[in-house]
Amino acid sequence: MITERCGWTLNHPIMTEYHDHEWGIPLHDDLAWFEFIVLDAFQAGLSWLTILKKRENFRQAFDNFDYEKIACYDDKKLAGLMQNEGIIRNRLKIAATMTNAKAFIGIREEFGSFNNYIWGFTNGEVIVNRFNSLKEIPARTELSDTISRDMKKRGFTFVGSTIVYAFLQAAGMVNDHLTTCFRHPDNQNQSNG
Repeated sequence: MITERCGWTLNHPIMTEYHDHEWGIPLHDDLAWFEFIVLDAFQAGLSWLTILKKRENFRQAFDNFDYEKIACYDDKKLAGLMQNEGIIRNRLKIAATMTNAKAFIGIREEFGSFNNYIWGFTNGEVIVNRFNSLKEIPARTELSDTISRDMKKRGFTFVGSTIVYAFLQAAGMVNDHLTTCFRHPDNQNQSNG
């Protein structure tokens, strides 16, 4: 039996692995949240495949996405990252990562964890959509608009509504697996995946 997946995996092994084992699974770990925020900001204007291919390079370059360390990066570190051919060498996105680490720590201080903050927008509930085609999936929603505004107010950059919606999908706050996909919650009790 053929396993049905969301069409965006492009039948590429890295995308398929990410789709099957990560995308849309509810996340509750602050370090992983910060990783998605960083990667989705770097993805702006690029393909997700490009980012996934460089993910390990990003992990090494940014101290395993340790927001405490990144918040202390200085101009010398920024200059070094600009020379790192393994990542996307965009000064604004690198600087945003540093800025966002500080804002992330601020949220943790206020809410106890970023996880508490972000899941508060849905009262801890996963939003399960039932889209039948990729064309139906929005690039942004009222929820991502609200979170984007709030994160910007708290000092984040590169967190426009489209970027926010992407990391809500990635981190499983919003489940946008297609109804035909074996990863959609309605299909989880079937033995086709």
